[in-house]
Amino acid sequence: MSLLVKKAKTQIKEIVLSAAQKAFSCEELPDFTLETPANREHGDFAVNAALVWARALHAAPRAIAEKLLENADFSDTYIEKCEIAGPGFMNFFLADSFYGDVVADVISKGEDYGKSDFGEGKRILVEFVSANPTGPMHIGNARGGALGDCLASVLTAAGYKTEREFYINDAGNQINKFALSLDIRYRQLYEDGIEMPEDSYHGEDIIAHAKAFAEKYGDSYIGKSEQERQSALTAFALPKNIESLKVDLEKYRIKYDTWFKESSLHESGATAEVIEKLKQSGHTYTLEGALWFRATDYGCDKDFVLVRANGVPTYIVPDIAYHYNKLCVRGFDRAIDILGADHHGYVPRLKAALSCMGAPADRLDVVIMQMVRLVRDGEVIKASKRSGKAITLVTLLDEVPIDAARFFFNLREPNSHFDFDLDLAVSESNNNPVFYVQYAHARICSIIRNLKAEGIEADVSDTGCLSLLTAPEERELILYLSALTDEIIAAAKTYDPARITHYVTELSTRFHKFYAARRVKTEDKALTNARLLLTVAAGTAIRNVLGLLKITAPEKM
Repeated sequence: MSLLVKKAKTQIKEIVLSAAQKAFSCEELPDFTLETPANREHGDFAVNAALVWARALHAAPRAIAEKLLENADFSDTYIEKCEIAGPGFMNFFLADSFYGDVVADVISKGEDYGKSDFGEGKRILVEFVSANPTGPMHIGNARGGALGDCLASVLTAAGYKTEREFYINDAGNQINKFALSLDIRYRQLYEDGIEMPEDSYHGEDIIAHAKAFAEKYGDSYIGKSEQERQSALTAFALPKNIESLKVDLEKYRIKYDTWFKESSLHESGATAEVIEKLKQSGHTYTLEGALWFRATDYGCDKDFVLVRANGVPTYIVPDIAYHYNKLCVRGFDRAIDILGADHHGYVPRLKAALSCMGAPADRLDVVIMQMVRLVRDGEVIKASKRSGKAITLVTLLDEVPIDAARFFFNLREPNSHFDFDLDLAVSESNNNPVFYVQYAHARICSIIRNLKAEGIEADVSDTGCLSLLTAPEERELILYLSALTDEIIAAAKTYDPARITHYVTELSTRFHKFYAARRVKTEDKALTNARLLLTVAAGTAIRNVLGLLKITAPEKM
């Protein structure tokens, strides 16, 4: 929470405990809670101490509350008054000095406002997108990219040392299928009657790679062995796909600290080490020639195969090695994966194997992300990935501004289904939430710019005037400004960046409400400066949140 909110809460607790000592001379009393009422008219903070202490003090809660209030000392605090409500709740109201200090705090901290040391510098690795490098990224990757990147930003703002990572699946079945698909498309250029299998990759990108390979090497690989031909095609096309992923993601404003290759795990012997460690644990067995891991020993609903009867490890073995590398080799305090909804059953099995190997599986957190549907004119757009006509990240960004895409994909909690309204995303109206927020920032810049043209600029040295901000719309806006740090921390704790998109949307609403009700420029010079400082503070907070989302904060619209 912000230092000022934390200070106010600490002061309230000290007021209550000090009053209890004076009124009842009790050394030990049960803990009580301090909450924020839903309706601020009932106070800024509510305390249930009188109800909690009724049994210990052998008195009615209302009588206890009255005694506490009689002995309460509000001097040199952010508390103006306290009222007793209902059976004995104590509602505390903040003083003018609190509101003024919030505005001054926002302005003094500037681009650092909202940041905290909550995470204590602990190292967190956020792995997201990790799309197979066998083709372009689809719409689900677009949501995962915005979600993972914004989560990493939120975690950093909350005081964690955060790194972003892309896991390149450059080995395994999908690469074998990629090689086969390239091979067939290449051979089709020179031979008739060759059909593409149903389960191969049918995208236009495969055809383009085959043609590019043929332009460079001609038919020189037609007479070579299938293995040599497929290896050459893969070596030619795969790096191009990986580079394309990097380019597309950087266009989407995502830059990774590490691109980790699955093949490196095989080359280093890490995958073989996993199999050996699990064998030595006594939790494996052989059935019909395959090596199984007894996951049921770790609470899973069923066991799973580690190595097939043909001696080839299943996909989960390198995944186990990869996560063991994150937690035990590189030693991250926490590893976060952003995965699709089809990974629900995968996660317990992965954690079971890690636990068996002695890895701290409890430090692996998985954010399950639901699917996205694209909607235009109220109709869901259907596309087939197999036919190669899927909506890709690139085609989406050709139609929708990057600002809108990143904002929209963080409008909902990750585990909720989401309909992406293409018409709304490009509209310039208050119904479009990103336009609405950006317009609020542009309006603030316009106010500051116009007043400056009249010779009126915010005097940050005159914070005494901030006590004049007593109107309801001013107080609502300031209270909401004071909540930014708490919202960032809550988003970091719940792995839900949607909290800050909601926050900045509501903050914009409160600014528009303030501006509609109260003129910034008045006949009173001090009041004008106070409202101008509040306007500057609101703009700073909006800009800081948009910065976390990597969304532009325009000065004009």
